[in-house]
Order: sequence, then C-alpha cells, then structure tokens
Amino acid sequence: MPDLVADGLGVLFCGINPGLMTAATGHHFARPGNRFWPVLHRSGFTPRLLKPAEQGELLSYGLGITNVVARATARADELSREEYREGGRLLALKVARLRPRWLAVVGVTAYRAAFEDRTARVGPQERTIGDTRLWVLPNPSGLNAHWTTETMAREFALLRAAAQDGPDVPAARRGE
Repeated sequence: MPDLVADGLGVLFCGINPGLMTAATGHHFARPGNRFWPVLHRSGFTPRLLKPAEQGELLSYGLGITNVVARATARADELSREEYREGGRLLALKVARLRPRWLAVVGVTAYRAAFEDRTARVGPQERTIGDTRLWVLPNPSGLNAHWTTETMAREFALLRAAAQDGPDVPAARRGE
C-alpha cells in the first residue's frame, strides 16, 4: 500500500497496517466500518467528508497517511511483536526524512508496540523524532467499540488545534 506523503506535512497520520479492503482498493482506511474519514471531517481537518478514493486531497490540506507495518492483514492482532518493532524503526526513519510537524499514530496499542512504550496513552507524547511531535489517537476501526465517532472527533480536534496553533500542546492537554 503506497504512502500518501510529502515533505513538511502538518500532520502525518499513521495507521497500524493496511486492512484487506485497503490493500485491494489502494485506498487508506477503505473498509466501510472504519470511522477515519468521518472523524477527520468532524474534527475539522477536512472541510467536507472525503471518501477513501479521494485520499489524494489530503495533501492539499497538509495531511498524509502511512502505516506502522506495511503488510496487509484482516486484523491487526495478526501482526507480530517483531513486525511492530521493525515498523517503528522504519517509521522513525521515514519521519526523520519527511519532517512532518506532527506524527499521529491511530491506535495506542500500535504506538506502544512500535515504540516500546507500555505507558503511552491517547494524546500528545513526550517523545519526538527530530522536530516532529508525536500524538496518539484512538483507533478508528469499527472494532474499537471503546470510542464513539464523536469522542474520537473530539480527540482528533485537539490534535488539529495543536497543529494549527503552534508547537505547544493545548493547555487542556497539559493538565492546566
């Protein structure tokens, strides 16, 4: 599955790995039950709801998409610990080369495995890759029943505000 990237993006979203529908269509987050596109719109990242086939428009908004692991699977739990670790290593190299302002990993479990950080929670992270800040977002998969579309959109909107307002994390996220 090819990345949707460019140098100096505002936010590079990072999925766990391509699902089978994504791999078949060539469009990121293509499974109908995946909430990535509706959440992206509701959070204010895009002015309208995009379809997976319109993913190329993201670049005009300073947004891109990549994955921690390139191998397509039916479910993320089919990935090995080694695949996550190697994916994290390769992702760090990609981010260092592309220099997005923010890397947003969609899925706390994927972030923990890729960056070997067992205590990570949804939200901004202390870790950086060069000048790139990291943020963990909820996994938009329809299998993630812990988050609704609305609660995910609020979390995505916090990242959008941070990406627009400057390098500092919004006060609400710093606990002030």
